[in-house]
Amino acid sequence: MAGRQKSLTNPPRKRARRLVINASHVVATHTYLALIAFGAALFLGCVLHYKKIVKNGVAGYPDEWFPSVSATIGDWYPERNVFQILIALTSGPRFILVSLQYFLTQSPNTSWPGFLFVVGIIRTLLCGGWVYITSNDDHDVHDVLMIIYILSNVPWMWGGVLCTPIGHVKARRQRRYVATGFFALIIPMVYFFIQHKVHRVPGAYTRYSFFEWSLILLDVLFDSIAELDFKDSNLQIVLGVSLDTSMGSNDISTTAPFKESYGVTEAKVEGPAKSAYEQTAGQASGDTLVQRMRTILKLSPNARSVVSLISDVYLSYLFWSIFTSLMTTLFYFSVWELAISGSELSLLVLLSPVLLGIGPLRTWALTRSGQITLRAVAILVGLGSYALNSPLHRLFAVNFANAVILLAQTTVWSAGTDGYQGLLLGLGLVLLSLVKHANHSTNPVWPMLNEKSGGYNKTGIFLAVCALYELATRPSVIPEAAKEGEKHASSLTDAGASMASSFRWLATSIALGSMIFTLHCFFIDSSTIIAWSWTGYKEGQPKGPLPHLYGSLTLIAQAVGLSMPTLLPARWLSSPLWFSYGCAGAFVMYRFRNWTGFVGGLNLAVFVMSVLPSIIQQSTQQKKAGRTYFMAYFVTILFYLANVWTVAYAFVPGGPYLRERSDLVLIAQMVAISFAFNWSSKKGTAPSNIFYVPNSTGIFARHLLALFSLSAVLVTIYRWPPIGPRPYKSGTRIFNAGIWTVHFGIDNVGYDSQRLIRDLIRDMQLDVVGLLETDLHRTVFGNRDLTRVALEDLGYYVDLGPGPNMHTWGAALLSKFPIVHSHHHLLPSPHGELAPAIEAVLDVYGTEVTVVISHNGQEQDPLDRELQSKELARIMAKSYPRPQTRVPSSSMPVLLLMIPTAAPYEILVHDGILHDIDPEDWDRWCEYILYRGLYRTSYARISRGTVTDTELQIGQFVVPRHGFQLVNQTLEDRMLRVWKEDLPEDHWFPMEYYGNENDGGVNKHYYHVFNTPLYYKLPEGAQV
Repeated sequence: MAGRQKSLTNPPRKRARRLVINASHVVATHTYLALIAFGAALFLGCVLHYKKIVKNGVAGYPDEWFPSVSATIGDWYPERNVFQILIALTSGPRFILVSLQYFLTQSPNTSWPGFLFVVGIIRTLLCGGWVYITSNDDHDVHDVLMIIYILSNVPWMWGGVLCTPIGHVKARRQRRYVATGFFALIIPMVYFFIQHKVHRVPGAYTRYSFFEWSLILLDVLFDSIAELDFKDSNLQIVLGVSLDTSMGSNDISTTAPFKESYGVTEAKVEGPAKSAYEQTAGQASGDTLVQRMRTILKLSPNARSVVSLISDVYLSYLFWSIFTSLMTTLFYFSVWELAISGSELSLLVLLSPVLLGIGPLRTWALTRSGQITLRAVAILVGLGSYALNSPLHRLFAVNFANAVILLAQTTVWSAGTDGYQGLLLGLGLVLLSLVKHANHSTNPVWPMLNEKSGGYNKTGIFLAVCALYELATRPSVIPEAAKEGEKHASSLTDAGASMASSFRWLATSIALGSMIFTLHCFFIDSSTIIAWSWTGYKEGQPKGPLPHLYGSLTLIAQAVGLSMPTLLPARWLSSPLWFSYGCAGAFVMYRFRNWTGFVGGLNLAVFVMSVLPSIIQQSTQQKKAGRTYFMAYFVTILFYLANVWTVAYAFVPGGPYLRERSDLVLIAQMVAISFAFNWSSKKGTAPSNIFYVPNSTGIFARHLLALFSLSAVLVTIYRWPPIGPRPYKSGTRIFNAGIWTVHFGIDNVGYDSQRLIRDLIRDMQLDVVGLLETDLHRTVFGNRDLTRVALEDLGYYVDLGPGPNMHTWGAALLSKFPIVHSHHHLLPSPHGELAPAIEAVLDVYGTEVTVVISHNGQEQDPLDRELQSKELARIMAKSYPRPQTRVPSSSMPVLLLMIPTAAPYEILVHDGILHDIDPEDWDRWCEYILYRGLYRTSYARISRGTVTDTELQIGQFVVPRHGFQLVNQTLEDRMLRVWKEDLPEDHWFPMEYYGNENDGGVNKHYYHVFNTPLYYKLPEGAQV
């Protein structure tokens, strides 16, 4: 009995858990951390303090144009601090590396390994010395420590060559080459240092810096060769949880990494993901509050599948939100510089998927905890960056968020065993387009929006936390998905291996890169393809679709396209015939305008969305994910640059080669996508033929797409104006007209400015307003419609102006009066950027008034400005007189000239038969209002506030009564200034805007220059 009782009380024997790490991973970690530390410091230094870090005691920029290592890592915040943090993380792997090399090479026959161990420790400490004691702290100590460090490389490198284990031929050869190169480069480095320090030759320090950086790279490369030794020796580090022998044997079980993506198709959580999940559940004991809540909220498997799909779609939407926010955040700086500003280097964060080449990192990223960690960090940093007031700080946050979210996203793409991830990516894109359609073409969770500019950032973050919680608590097995997934896993794995074994990965990467750009360029907003087709009005009706009324059709086309892979055989959508259909849609969209061009764009939307899941599935790479997605996003970056080059050619190197060549970019997009199609005569060889989505997933997805389409239509109906726009002062024959350069809808601190623009337009009661720099249907501006907030909230007729395919910076017309006709002009621009102009005829109180809005060229191109002024003068002169009307026609051109040089001004006034609104106002910079055939009664200049870099100019005009001619139009009669009290109150501008930059005004807008609006008396005998 005693024995039996003893056996009952003894706990079962447990097996100790041991962690096995390949020693080569330590070396890889050391290498990547070191490269990232120096690379991050160089990147941040060039972006933030370029001219400061290249400057030295002899010369500065442009004689010196590349920074030294010391200036890069130690002179300025924040690059110094970022570098020091990262290099501190490198110290751990470095000490382990030195110790493992000693362990591997130690021998009783020689003392060299022990000597190298001591040298390695001293070398590491010396590195910390010259890194943390910067040249600013103590220049002499910094230099001495760096010199000793270089000298310590003599025994370290040559001793490393001698102690390389016998048989490790490749490692020995590489060490010999690197060591030889290292010491050979010291000679020219010392030479240029002497040229700089002794002879004080400008530019010598830049050449010295190149050799200094080369030594850094060779130093890191030499240490990285230890990875070959450790791999060849199969050296491993084993960490045990317990050394208690009573715990039983320490067996190591080998499990496959988590190969399924998160979502409803997750059939089984394997390996580390499953272990972590089950351990967490197993360790929980007692009836805790969390357990009770889980019991209450527990859903049936089918209901949970639906919830999981919704959660995944929202996470996909957040991926698109963070990804698309990068271009808008970085381009803020380029817009202010009107040149390459350095922020463009932020595009390199899109190459972060190359880190998937680090095996342990990818294995961890595939686990449930890895995915949740990566997505939580990216979402909280990316979405939360809206709260940062500094545009530069927001850029840093968005950069980091993109690097992390792309790592998480491409990890699940690489491990997908069906088409779920591609379908999910498309659903997230459609949701993004829907949200923008409902929120005046802006994404409410973008960092460039906050509570004041139409953002719902806190709501977005709260929903993100809910989605992440659902992902964290998602059941490991979903029955139906498990059965269907296991049925097809084998064939999909074989197909993926076949692709990986050839150069198919390169073609797939190119297709994926083009697809990502195409989606971003055309389909993150429902009105982009409308802008491509827009040409204006004819006989009082728009020639094509209006964005706020017909954008829902784009969403429906996207939904139809994304539904097709769940309904049709994959071979149909991978055939050359289907690709021909896509090419036809692209051609019609590019070649034709109005409704025909829009229909072409709709067909392109159907095509692109239909092949998206297949292309994502083809990119699956279990072993070479890093290179696949690195190449894909490298292609995406090239397309981004090419797209910008077509319009910004005057400000970028090599611009003339892509000037106005959107056709070449579009052709390149389609050619790249063609690599994903089956051009082989053999059946079943195309990767797209393996596309598969579980039936339940397809049904859920189609229902969700139908819901999105219905929501888009309901939004359109809700926004549809019940009555047409009405002028602010009906019955008075008075109207206010303004001109404003709105700086691409980005305010002075990097937030969306549409609502600030709307507020000032409303307060000033502008019946006609010309907005310049408004073509935002580009990736760098977020594919926004700058007119949407004003026209939907205030009620306007709108002419969007030339579209993005016309390669201008844009001009738009908002009018409270019906637009009878409108025509778009591209003014002569042989050298600079294209200058857009809108010529519109408005029905103003029954009188046809011609309005011309233009955005002319820069002062650097005087020939362009002269030719543009002559063309504008011709356009305005031809409308005088208008024989179609019974009374003399009126013409009120609203113009913009960038610089008030004499020639363009005289051309416009005299050849265009126009009057300046106030020829005595000599302090104008780049905006002018000219008119004829109207009585001008007021003129105001409103400060820019925080909206833009340019003021708002307003002219108040009175249309002559029908049947009466203008009288007394001499300069003296037109310049009879009066006090506002001498005119009826209908002519007064708001009193709230009196003030100055320190006090008064509204939202920092106030009457400036004259400190008040100027008022003018109507000529004697005027009939209005």
